[in-house]
Amino acid sequence: MGKVIVVTSGKGGVGKTTSTAALGAALAQTGAKVVVVDFDVGLRNLDLVMGAERRVVYDLVNVIQGEAKLTQALIRDKRVETLFLLPASQTRDKDNLTPEGVERVITALRKAFDWVICDSPAGIERGATLAMRHADVAIVVTNPEVSSVRDSDRIIGLLDSKTLKAENGETMEKHLLLTRYDSARADRGDMLKVDDVLEILSIPLLGIIPESMDVLRASNVGSPVTLADGRSAPAIAYFEAARRLNGEVLPVVIPGDKRGLFGKIFGRRAA
Repeated sequence: MGKVIVVTSGKGGVGKTTSTAALGAALAQTGAKVVVVDFDVGLRNLDLVMGAERRVVYDLVNVIQGEAKLTQALIRDKRVETLFLLPASQTRDKDNLTPEGVERVITALRKAFDWVICDSPAGIERGATLAMRHADVAIVVTNPEVSSVRDSDRIIGLLDSKTLKAENGETMEKHLLLTRYDSARADRGDMLKVDDVLEILSIPLLGIIPESMDVLRASNVGSPVTLADGRSAPAIAYFEAARRLNGEVLPVVIPGDKRGLFGKIFGRRAA
């Protein structure tokens, strides 16, 4: 049975979709069978980042509504054989997602893939709560700014109360992915420092993704940054985050800083 991950945040524009694609591609390059699922019904951006927008015929809503089989909606990546995409609908709204339908799809994907990575819409509405409901692990994506961190704290509360794990009295495994980090700006006080974010959110740090034009360039050509340029700083950071998800213990290095961060912000070891 595969592991289900939800990539979530309280605020839009923090890099959830970019991170979903980058982590999915990084894990698939290890030989694992990975599917990335777009839950942002009505907007649908994951297919653009994956470079698959012209190949979408059926989508998540079609599968949930019984209009297509799951195998018909899945799109295999052209570059990595073990990477797949289940796109969202651009013409429906989130009311077309039903709890029963989502459970059925996630159960089927869990049986067929090693990793099921759900790209959640921002906020606390229906699409977001359904995306996180069946997750085994949550990756909370935040920028180092007060409003983003505050909204992420609210999402952590939802993960601890609105998921299936919470209903069963279990603890949701949560990790922080800090994106668009610039140590020079943090030192000037223009953004929060890593320790400030960790103190507020109090969840383990999965990785720090530096602010970089490489991410934008990769998105513009329809490629996860971990496929577009594996030697770029953000790609290396995503590869290391994927290794931590896989159970490796690696020190987290602040971009632009030679120091490694240890102790509470070590990557976890797989259970």
